[in-house]
Amino acid sequence: MAQNFAHGNYSHTQGKAARNSGARTSRDQARRVLSQNFLVDGRALDLVVKAAAPDGLVLEPGSGEGALTRALAEAGARVVGYEIDPRLAGRLASQTRDDPRIDVVRGDFAAARPPREPFAVVGNIPYSATSKIVRWCLRAPALTSATLVTQVEYARKRTGDYGRWSLVTVESWPWFDWRLGDRIGRESFRPVPSVDSAILRIERRPEPLVGSRRDYQRLVELGFGGVGGSLRASLRTRYEGVDAALAAAGIARGAVVGHVHPDQWLVLSDRLLR
Repeated sequence: MAQNFAHGNYSHTQGKAARNSGARTSRDQARRVLSQNFLVDGRALDLVVKAAAPDGLVLEPGSGEGALTRALAEAGARVVGYEIDPRLAGRLASQTRDDPRIDVVRGDFAAARPPREPFAVVGNIPYSATSKIVRWCLRAPALTSATLVTQVEYARKRTGDYGRWSLVTVESWPWFDWRLGDRIGRESFRPVPSVDSAILRIERRPEPLVGSRRDYQRLVELGFGGVGGSLRASLRTRYEGVDAALAAAGIARGAVVGHVHPDQWLVLSDRLLR
């Protein structure tokens, strides 16, 4: 049943020094290198599963000790759990070998070939690999959704919770909806990280909101390029009718690009890419 998707263990962590000797054990070193912090709180696991609403094939980056893996399977998913740590991968594979709902694969998730059938990604991922895993998800043609436990600051930035919007979110907005889910306190992990986490939900839209991906992304990249110091100044270097488009979108002439809502970019796209 296991498919040849390479994958990686991505449970975020900090290294932990051996208390009796002051030296790091090989296990501590592995945790530090692999950025492993395991989600151990049952309530937090329930929040992740509820947000993901798993159904069908689910890829899990960083199965770790398997708590989320089992919870996803119990909720009805067919789980391919990716674990780069050979010790953890071997142990979880042994523990679940009689469970037809779970396959464990050792490898680097970010180097995986995405499945051709529709699938979701659900995982407690490492802070250090967050951007790489998100990019992988956005590029996977058959991905339906990604439900990721990330550093709370990252989740808030990507969903506009600070009142600003990032290039990654705006550029992918016509194809993906980004939502900030429940916050998960640092005490829900072992070892305990230095910051809290949050659930980030990225869901593919039924239909794209723009026509040409290439033209839309060129427009957004120019706007975020910073030419001239304002969005208006940047867009006027390539497009005509910018002032009318800004007015239609409700964007002030001196607006800073990060303050422009992704839905306003859709209006700009409609007006400037005709």
